[in-house]
Formats: sequence, structure tokens, C-alpha cells
Amino acid sequence: MPLSVLVDGLQQESNLHLLGRFLARNYLLDLLTNRLLLTRAWREAAAEPQPVKRPIFITGMPRSGSSFLHDLMAEDPESRAPQVWEVMFPSASGPRPEADKRRRIAKAARQLWWFRRISPHADSLHPVRATMPQECVAIHAYAMLSREFPTIFRVPRYEEYLEVTDFTPAYHWQKRFLQHLQGGQSARWVLKAPDHAYSLEALFAVFPDAVIIQTHRNPQEVLKSSVQLTEVLRRTFARPERRDQLGAREVSLLVDAMTRINLFRDAHPELADRFIDLKYQQIVSDPVGTISRVYRQLGLELSTTAAARMENLASHRGRYESRRPNSTLADFGIDPAEIAERFGGYCERFKIRRHLISARGAVHGR
Repeated sequence: MPLSVLVDGLQQESNLHLLGRFLARNYLLDLLTNRLLLTRAWREAAAEPQPVKRPIFITGMPRSGSSFLHDLMAEDPESRAPQVWEVMFPSASGPRPEADKRRRIAKAARQLWWFRRISPHADSLHPVRATMPQECVAIHAYAMLSREFPTIFRVPRYEEYLEVTDFTPAYHWQKRFLQHLQGGQSARWVLKAPDHAYSLEALFAVFPDAVIIQTHRNPQEVLKSSVQLTEVLRRTFARPERRDQLGAREVSLLVDAMTRINLFRDAHPELADRFIDLKYQQIVSDPVGTISRVYRQLGLELSTTAAARMENLASHRGRYESRRPNSTLADFGIDPAEIAERFGGYCERFKIRRHLISARGAVHGR
């Protein structure tokens, strides 16, 4: 069912150009091929998969430092994050595991290199490399239940379908996928996707011992960044859309996501100690100190090796920021005063500084 809804949307709603049709077709074929290979391998596996224990999920507002936080936490040798190459090509082949791993990493790197040639602005806004941590939405895509699809394609009917669909099957798939990646070993998984904010009931149904790190940022800054990324990604596959429609969609999605996560937290006070709140400014101004505080809350030890690796990564975090688009909220029909009003309760609850970004980008303190 979700695949048919998605394909119908790609054919009837997305307004794909010729290159976009080619890329979308190959993308879906790769997903379906990998799904078949994995399903067969799991069916034939002799050993029972190891449990996934106390996974850490990073979620919250998009463009709020969550990717940077994910990258940093993945530097801990005691932690494990799914890497881009192993999500793109999860099935091993051949008798030499190390050679096969190098082959799959190289294959992923080549595909990503071509994508950067096709869409350089996407790389400026959200760089992806073969050995970087990957988001959970890319794993959910194998279940055909993923908000990755409406981010890169205009598929309104599929997006409406997701709003009323139970995401539990996507999390069951993710659990089995993580067990596949960890093999016969246990792992301390660090996972990330802003989209978990929409489906926490399903997440906790499958991962009842999960911990959630929720990241926060001024909603106006979030929207300015997220709508640019969506526009750049969609233009890779399709003809340009009206910018005011893109802006209205991003505002609606952000309101919905924050409403859902707040309602979930209010409805489940017994899970209050499973949530850790971090602000964007904390993450970028003192990354290792922030993670050290998180570790203390989780009862984990931050080793000197892990801290040094995180410090090294943090010192190089700005290396992909060239050629970044510089649109404003007004370019997408977004009224900063309206956003400040709509997210007033959110900013009050999480003590987010409510400065006002003018329609043309200037910042005014409040």
C-alpha cells in the first residue's frame, strides 16, 4: 500500500523532470532490491539476532544541531551509529568481509560524488559522506514509510497517508536492520532523525527502553534553514515549485511535529527521565562539555579518547559550508511575527530566546 501511494504521487504530483525520473526510479529500485536481499538473509539466518538495548534517539526541531550532535556522539568508540554506506548497501557478499566493506564504501562514495555534482547546494546545506552517520529516515525508507520521500519529492497524497498511518512497522524494520548491522555483537546505538517527533508512540512500542535527546532552536532560524534545504533537494528531481507553498508546508510541518512531541511528553510523565533537552547554542558553543553533561545524565562514562575525537571533529565542523544559498523568510512567504506568535508557547516552555528575525534576515532581540 505505501509503495503504491508513493509511486502514484511520483507519477501524478511530483512534476519530475527527465533526470529526476531517472534518479527516482533508480532510488526505488535500489531500496526494493536491498529489501529483498535483506529479507532473504534474515530468513536464512541460523542465529537469533542480538537485542537492541537502550538506544539513544536524537530528535526535535530540524536544523537544530542534531546532525552535529549525532556526528559527535558517534565518535565515541563505545557507541555505534549506522553509517551512510551500510544503509545504502547493507548486504555483504563474497568470502572476504574487509574487502567487501571497502568495496561498498567506495561504491557509496562514488554515488555521493555524482550527487554532489548534480546538486552542489544540497551538499552545502546538508553534507553527506559515505562514512558519516546516517539518519533513521533512510532506514525507514526500506519499509516505504518514511518522511524522507516527501522531503525530496512533492507527493502530497503520500504525505497525507503518513499522517494517518501507524509507524510501528517502520520501527520494527529499523530494529531488525540494526540487529543486522550489529551482527552477533551488542551495541550502544546512537540514532537520529527530527521525524521521530511525529511517531514517539510507535518508537517506544518497539524500543521501550529508548532515551530521547530533543534539540531546540529558535523556530524562525529553523524554518529559514529547513525550507531552503527542501527547495534545493526537490529541485534536484523536479521543476521548481512556488516558494510560498514550500514555506507554508514547512511551517505546518514544524507546528505539527512540536505539537505531537509536546502532547506525547505531557501524556507520559512516567517517561520524563527518558528525555534530555538541549539547545542549539549549547551544542555549537560547547559541544564536548554538552555531551559530557548528557553522559552524566545517562550514567555513561566519557573516556578521554572519545572526548579527544569529539574535540577534533568539532574543530573541523565548518569545512562544507561554501556555496550556501542565502534566501530569507520573506522569499518563502513566511511572516516572522506570525511564527514568533505561533511558537510562543514552545519558546516559553523550553526557554528558547525569542528574538525576531525580520522578513529580510535582520535579527531583533526580544
